Amino acid sequence: MSSELTQRRPEFATTHWSLVAVAQSDEASRTRAREALDQLCRAYWYPLYAFVRNRGYASAEAQDLTQSFLLRFIETRGFAAADRERGRFRTYLLGALKHFLANEWHRARMQKRGGGVTFLEWDALDAEGRYALEPAHSGDPETTFDREWAVALTRRAMNTLRAEFEASGKGALLVALQGSLTGDEPDRGETARRLGMTEGALKVAVHRLRQRYRELVRAEVAATVNEPSAVDDEMRHLVAVLRTAQGASL
Repeated sequence: MSSELTQRRPEFATTHWSLVAVAQSDEASRTRAREALDQLCRAYWYPLYAFVRNRGYASAEAQDLTQSFLLRFIETRGFAAADRERGRFRTYLLGALKHFLANEWHRARMQKRGGGVTFLEWDALDAEGRYALEPAHSGDPETTFDREWAVALTRRAMNTLRAEFEASGKGALLVALQGSLTGDEPDRGETARRLGMTEGALKVAVHRLRQRYRELVRAEVAATVNEPSAVDDEMRHLVAVLRTAQGASL
């Protein structure tokens, strides 16, 4: 992989959740925090929806509840009470959703999809179609949430990686090598011959691909915690969740 695909890792202080967690009272800070929170919530909509569905709610009601929760969470500045000692957006958001379902869900039932305000275009997202394609759902909604969080996070990293390769005219190389990221790598000798590379050059390309992918996954994780020290713990949790999900699907 050529050097142009390697990008400087962003400073931790500018990640989404750190912006949210340290928002001050001035208007500019609150605006930046709200925009960051909006992006985070859009990234997390499906894990939240899957959690609600796995709690036994029907599809339409789960959509209404998820929509209403996200709108309420953003518009009431749900980040204001964020505890810096528990600064993982994943756990903070799930805790807020549990509270919403336990204490405020009846209010959502009196409105239609957030009181007429559209946050997510459900028809375009095909949430229920996606949910139906998932493996057999665990009896534990939190396990479902964590699995979908992990899948969504790694998918975003992969999308960024694909965009980088395509921008550099190396989309075909990624297609040929992406199995090395999932443990489904084809024979390297055959791949090298097909790509017109030596096996040594292919080995280097695979190493760089894996390294860049790890950097992108780590950047995604860093955007959802508010302290650098939490990144490694969250990375370990991500790996554990993916391993559990992979084992359950065998």
